[in-house]
Amino acid sequence: MTDKEIQSSLAEILQDVAGVSPAEVIPGARFDDDLEVDSLTMVAVTTEAQDRFGVEIPDDAVVDLRTVADAVDFIRRARAAA
Repeated sequence: MTDKEIQSSLAEILQDVAGVSPAEVIPGARFDDDLEVDSLTMVAVTTEAQDRFGVEIPDDAVVDLRTVADAVDFIRRARAAA
């Protein structure tokens, strides 16, 4: 799965869970400031991402996922390690 495919899937998740427009889901977008995803919503996004990508995203890792690029990188590495 390429970074673009992961980003596109994240955009779908963010649209479904948080009502974020897919056009806003770009690598440099910050979940809190740019996409207005609060911590509770981020839990739902993380849960959905784990199901969709078949990876484990530990709670302590979620705090380090500040941008879309951070999440894409984490998911890519987690999938490669699986």
